[in-house]
Amino acid sequence: MSTYTTEIDIRFRDIDAMGHVNNAVYATYVEQARTEYFRDVLDADLSRVSTVLASLSLDFRRPVELTDGAVAVKLDVAELGRSSVTMTHELRVDGELVAEGEATLVSLDPDSGEPAPVPPAFREGMASYHEL
Repeated sequence: MSTYTTEIDIRFRDIDAMGHVNNAVYATYVEQARTEYFRDVLDADLSRVSTVLASLSLDFRRPVELTDGAVAVKLDVAELGRSSVTMTHELRVDGELVAEGEATLVSLDPDSGEPAPVPPAFREGMASYHEL
């Protein structure tokens, strides 16, 4: 199975009063990785895709500091349903696991806003990339 990985620079604004990356910023790192995945793997602009984040869970393993420089976010498709995609994420600094999570996206009908089948091109792209 192929894993998509992207590097995200840690910005000064990501740091909280405790001197480490604020817990809410991890969700932004996962979102940025997902955006880059759609661009690089599915040749799609996520801002133009009719989808919604249905759930997100994150488990933190250790604090990340500004001096860590960058976070590598690994993304896999764990489940490809009829109208939803569940993705797993590993966030690492210098190879060390700092957080992991899971996100479920739901494909929507752009007119009704109701769940709709994952577009065939996305389904094929994900299945091919991840050998599903």
